[in-house]
Amino acid sequence: MAGQEESSRLVELLTAKDDQLASAWVEAVSRTLRGRISLAELERELNELYTALVDGLRHGAFDWQGDAYAELRALLAELSRSRARQGFTPTETATSVLACKDVLAPTVDTGAADIHAYLQLGKLMDALALFTLEVYAKTREEIISAQSEQLMELSTPVVKLWEGVVAVPLVGTLDSARTQVVMEKLLQALVDADADQAIIDITGVPAVDTEVAQHLLKTVVAARLMGAECIISGIRPQIAQTIVALGIQFGDIVTKASLADALKHALGRRGGDLTGNGGQA
Repeated sequence: MAGQEESSRLVELLTAKDDQLASAWVEAVSRTLRGRISLAELERELNELYTALVDGLRHGAFDWQGDAYAELRALLAELSRSRARQGFTPTETATSVLACKDVLAPTVDTGAADIHAYLQLGKLMDALALFTLEVYAKTREEIISAQSEQLMELSTPVVKLWEGVVAVPLVGTLDSARTQVVMEKLLQALVDADADQAIIDITGVPAVDTEVAQHLLKTVVAARLMGAECIISGIRPQIAQTIVALGIQFGDIVTKASLADALKHALGRRGGDLTGNGGQA
C-alpha cells in the first residue's frame, strides 16, 4: 500500500500545477535540443507524455511494465524512433525523459513521505529512460542495416556492355552477404538482357584471398547454371602473385587483366568484334 500512497501523492503534486510543470519540462528539454524540433511539436510530445505519466501513476502505481503504462510506453517508443531517425544522440533522447525529475524536485516538500515519493519517481523515470534508449538503439540498428543494404545495392551494379554481354564491376570487399547480392543481380540481369556472357570485374577489389576467391567461384557457378559463360577481369600483377602464392585455382574460368580485354574475349566467343553491335560492322 505504501507504493500506492506514494504514487497518489505524486499524482497530487503533478496535477496541482500541471500546466506549470509541463511547461517547465518543455523548456528544460528544448534547451538540450537546440531548436532542432519546433516548440509546438515538442510541447505536443511532452504534454502527451505528461498526461500518460499521471494516468500511469494514478492507476498502476510504479509498475511501469503494467497495463496502466501501456500508453506511456507507446509514446516513448514513438519518441525514441523519431529521435533516432532525426539523428539525435542517445543522451539527448534520454534527457527528454529524465528532465521530468528535475522539474518536479522544487515542488517536493522536505517531509519524509514526499522525499520517498520523489525517489520512487526517480526510479520510475530511470526505468522509462532505459526503455527509451533500448528502443532508440534498436531503431538505429534498423536504420544502419537498411542503409548498408542500400549501399550494397548501389555498389554492385550490373551493366549491359554489348548485346548478350553483361558485366559486374565490383568495388570494395566481397563477403558472403555481398556475394548473395551479386549473384541475385547478375542472374536477374542475365535473364533481363538475354545474355550468355558475363564479366566479373574485380579491378576495384583491394585484395583477393581464399575467401574472396570462393565467393567469386560461387558467382561463376551460379551464372553457369543459367547458361552464361563467365570471365573474371581486373587481375592486377599484385593480385596474380597473391593467387599463385595461395594456390588458388580458378579452373577453366577465363581471367583477363582488364575489362577491355574481357569484353574482346566475350565478343570473340559470340563471333563479334568492337566495330558494331553484335559483330555487325
